[in-house]
Amino acid sequence: MRSRHHLLLALAAAAASPLVAQQPEPWRIVRPAQSSLVLARDGSLIGEIGREWRTNVAIASLPNYVSQAFIAVEDRRFWQHDGVDVVGIASAIKDNLLGGSRGASTITQQLVGNMHPDIVDRTDRSISRKLREQSAAREMEKHYTKAQILEAYLNQISFGRGYFGIEAASRHYFGKPAARLTIAEAASLAAMPKGPAIYDPVRYPERNKNRRDAILGLMAEQGFITAAQADAARADPLRTDPALGMSVAAPYFVDLVRSRAERDGIPVGDGGYRIVTTLEPGLQRAAERALLEGTVAVEARPGYPNQKLASKPKGSTDYLQGAVVAIEPSSGDVRALVGGRSYAESPFNRAVNAVRQPGSTFKPIVYASALLDSLPANTIVVDEPLELVFGTQVYRPQNADGEFLGPLTMREALAKSRNPVAVKLWERVGADSVIALARRMGLTAPIAPYPASAIGASAVRPIDLVAAFTAFANLGAAVQPRVILRVEDPAGRAIAAPGVRMLPAAMDSGVAFVALQMMREAVDAGTGAAVRRYVPAEVPVAGKTGTTNDNSDVWFVGMTPNLVAGVWLGFDRPRTITPGATGGSLAAPIFGQMLAQWGGLRAEGWMPPRSLVSAELDHLTGLLADGDTPPERRYLEYFVPGTEPPALRLDARALFRLGPLVGY
Repeated sequence: MRSRHHLLLALAAAAASPLVAQQPEPWRIVRPAQSSLVLARDGSLIGEIGREWRTNVAIASLPNYVSQAFIAVEDRRFWQHDGVDVVGIASAIKDNLLGGSRGASTITQQLVGNMHPDIVDRTDRSISRKLREQSAAREMEKHYTKAQILEAYLNQISFGRGYFGIEAASRHYFGKPAARLTIAEAASLAAMPKGPAIYDPVRYPERNKNRRDAILGLMAEQGFITAAQADAARADPLRTDPALGMSVAAPYFVDLVRSRAERDGIPVGDGGYRIVTTLEPGLQRAAERALLEGTVAVEARPGYPNQKLASKPKGSTDYLQGAVVAIEPSSGDVRALVGGRSYAESPFNRAVNAVRQPGSTFKPIVYASALLDSLPANTIVVDEPLELVFGTQVYRPQNADGEFLGPLTMREALAKSRNPVAVKLWERVGADSVIALARRMGLTAPIAPYPASAIGASAVRPIDLVAAFTAFANLGAAVQPRVILRVEDPAGRAIAAPGVRMLPAAMDSGVAFVALQMMREAVDAGTGAAVRRYVPAEVPVAGKTGTTNDNSDVWFVGMTPNLVAGVWLGFDRPRTITPGATGGSLAAPIFGQMLAQWGGLRAEGWMPPRSLVSAELDHLTGLLADGDTPPERRYLEYFVPGTEPPALRLDARALFRLGPLVGY
């Protein structure tokens, strides 16, 4: 019986041994996880990927006073003890008996608990935990040098806000690598392990400075610095980096970068990677500021009927949201992306993941289909009441102003965003043709083959719609959005460099150019005219506004020769933004403000393809201008060959009768 009992114990121990072996010994130094750094196109930091933001550094790269500041306040006998400070323990016991409160954990003990919290829980105040921690600390000191322990400690500890280790703390609080910390800054960071939230130098600068100055005194007392150095450091004002170490914080964009990298099989979440992206910090700042100011201005309108961001209940995200996407058309590089008004409150990326009706911003695709179908921009179409019968249902497209303007050129109808005209063109060229063009332009969302889709009833994602408009800016071919330029692995090797992905031409270059000119009129004299309050007339801008039923979504998608950008405003659960809300009054000003604040505008415009025919027309009639046409009604129109007015067409037989033409 006894032997059987021993056998059962042996089997149980054998069965349990693999589980025991899987846990690291509490004295072992384990290299902590790092974060992956996300950089803008200019190499500046815009974010990090990882649960703990950390970049490990060698202690040899740091000034001596950095580690000395921590030793002075956390473990003054660090170089003498064996992992446990017996003298410190005795002093702590004495203080506690006299009514004081003082800890005696060494840096080594802290490292054991911070590095192996599952084995040594430092929140456990029991004697048994203390004894386990002390035993592990002594064992650690047998296997590692003091320098190794100190380096591991400086790379391990928390500095609040998700920053771990001295490098991340220095980068984000002071905007510099830890190797460049001053004595005063080192002491400020050494003040934090006792209570990262309590001594946060950004939130509680006076509290941090008081503890910092006390640590400087300890450093002088223990001979790490001179009294004069301590006095000079105390005189230094506490200056943290207002941008928290980043050229611009772009969390929505960083989330997109992470998803694209992981989709391509790069485990950036494991940490240690450097990701160079397409983001342009100046444009990103301009986009964020324009969206913030624009949405606040909407909420400040008299009679605004919805909850406002400034006065909402805590935790609520039921307020006006917005998104901005800006893409360089020649490369597809996403230069700016804002997915909402507050990432901290709502990390849902509306620029990438929201699916919303585009309203009239879809119309340029319908008009481009009409141009492809040999209808010139001066074609007269009547803006009038329209009834389309589908079984038992009747579709009657209305205009936002409730009026019908009668005969209009296609150019003017697009500029004034007349809904019946867009529906007529949809019916004329056919749903299949419009949908096929949208597909060639890169739109993959389902587009219902019904006339309401002509005025934007089929939902799309903002980033996809903006990317589709690059087909106009590029005079024919759209480009897929790109967010990553290069990825380097933890060893510094370049492992990915996604190239430009231009789609096959969606339309003839001449058609794209004519569509662009029609959209320029929409900005200069149509529903997008608010853009001109911010962008000088010499800078060419083309674009289209959009407003959905019940004024629940408003849009503006516009372009200059070097940028295509879109702005969307709405609620996560669609409802009326405010009575009379339109893309022209709410979204277009945000687009204009962004461009004005950016400073990257160019005055040169799009060059017309040589194949096009041009002529001066009468803006009122759409006919060729003559001697009686006043200057204010004259404008230059472009035609795809074969669609120009008959008077402009060459008679080939007459050329033969005239003989050869000589050019000079």
